[in-house]
Amino acid sequence: MAGTGAGTGTITLHEDALDPYVTHTPTRRWLTGPGLPGDNGLLTFDALREDGLRSVADSTGDPAALPSDLRDQLVIGALRDPAGLETESVLLDGATGEVSTTFLLHDRPDLMDRVPLAPSLRTLTDFVTATDEMSARSGQFASYEGRFGPKAVTAMSRQLLALFEEGVDGEVPPFWKMAALIRPLALVAGPPADTALTLDLPARLLDQAFGHGRVVRFEDVDFPAALAHEPTRHFLRETGLPEDGFLFQLDTDVPLPTLAEYYEDERPHVFTPDRLPRDADHLIRLGHLIEDNSLVVDGETGAILDWNEPEATLHALNTDVSTLAFTLWLLHRERTIDESLSHELTEEAYDQLATTMTQTLATVDPTGASAEAGRHYWTEMFQDEAGGVL
Repeated sequence: MAGTGAGTGTITLHEDALDPYVTHTPTRRWLTGPGLPGDNGLLTFDALREDGLRSVADSTGDPAALPSDLRDQLVIGALRDPAGLETESVLLDGATGEVSTTFLLHDRPDLMDRVPLAPSLRTLTDFVTATDEMSARSGQFASYEGRFGPKAVTAMSRQLLALFEEGVDGEVPPFWKMAALIRPLALVAGPPADTALTLDLPARLLDQAFGHGRVVRFEDVDFPAALAHEPTRHFLRETGLPEDGFLFQLDTDVPLPTLAEYYEDERPHVFTPDRLPRDADHLIRLGHLIEDNSLVVDGETGAILDWNEPEATLHALNTDVSTLAFTLWLLHRERTIDESLSHELTEEAYDQLATTMTQTLATVDPTGASAEAGRHYWTEMFQDEAGGVL
């Protein structure tokens, strides 16, 4: 039977609930003593609280088809996606105390496998605590409060990775390596003093990432009168955007057109004015996204939107041009990091990487979390393993 520690939300089990599932003595002591954390943005142990201990074999429709090393693994929780929904199941080996993850494939249990998560419940709890403190800049990471920029990112990443390396005998599991290498990237830019935009990107951040000649800065002559949002104009003049952000190509051949002008001049046979968004005269096209999507900015508010041409729909993309620039930089950094690791992250745990990227972006720009289900361009692109986006 599962219980909750008074005032802490910690999940513990009574001794008699462990038999015959858990024979590993340190694991039994941990489950009946310190227990597991309750609500957490990274993972949840509600399955343990609600159902108690149960094996993978008990959780699938055809246990005979399961690989032998999975049948007796215990389902104790799940990883969470940015919306808080459960994704991969968290498994406990009752004989060794090791923790791993798997996707429960009820229709094809023969295809299931495990990915290491932690050598013990104690280590798992320590890793969760460290990651939470990093995100909140508290506890071991309290000294980072108010610090932003590349130096803060590098120092925080090294500190978190060192903590993880101390907790494992060998290689840091992919989930935690991503936490150390990707999540701190949210600290690269802090809020601006005048709060006109969401972020104050460090000087030369984009130039250093993409190359000076590959970042385009605009002049006033490039802006249509419809672009009345001065903070956006200032950002495009002074900071600029990368000409090629991999998923986004800036349109630099002509002065920035409104969406209405773009279709009138460049694609007159594709859309008639009555099929364009109602405010097409106030939407300025910055460039194109892949799969026939245009990136546009609302000239009055500065909001960044995705115009899906095949569906003739308009969806929220980023809060403003500063978080758009951060998104392009984040994607570029992830690809650079993964290449330096010989594509370890994308090849070993792509789904976990997609979730980590989406959660990291959400800490800076919550647009995706508040968008209609399944209609956020960046979230969909991060999840596109077949397309090799990450």
